[in-house]
Amino acid sequence: MSLSVLVGNPRPRSRTLQVALDAAAAVAERVGHTGAAQVVDLSSQAPELLSPTPSPQVRDALDRVAGTDVLVVASPTYKATYTGLLKVFLDRLPGGALASTVALPLLVMGDPRHSLAVEVHLRPLLVELGATVPTPGLAFLESQVPDAADVLGAWADLVAPQVSAALARRRAGRVDGP
Repeated sequence: MSLSVLVGNPRPRSRTLQVALDAAAAVAERVGHTGAAQVVDLSSQAPELLSPTPSPQVRDALDRVAGTDVLVVASPTYKATYTGLLKVFLDRLPGGALASTVALPLLVMGDPRHSLAVEVHLRPLLVELGATVPTPGLAFLESQVPDAADVLGAWADLVAPQVSAALARRRAGRVDGP
């Protein structure tokens, strides 16, 4: 099983990146994945994402995202949705590019009023790209950062069985819907 983290925060070394890495590690531990997650941090690719032809770095990132089994997709919440940087990157993927991927959407936000954004905005985009999204997305509040291990551990306890089941269905050749 391969595990990747895609982070759409324009700031390098962001809180969003750390939360996403911790979330991926918590899920990996519970599904028995022992390798490190591949990281696609879009902060380093921002200038290249709008060029008419993807650079080799962008093409590699697109290939890594499309070729992973489990993908944690994380973004800070901007204007009650995910970042434009993440949208620009995902728009470069062709329809169905995530058909072999189990995706876990995660939004980091400052205000709980934005909690629905992960389900209303990010989840449908991942489903549109063909991903199986077997669990509700995670709306992670910035105020939870001090308790991140507990919050992410409880979340991973809930989602890991669903991720494992979705992976097993894929291995058996039964692709399920969102």
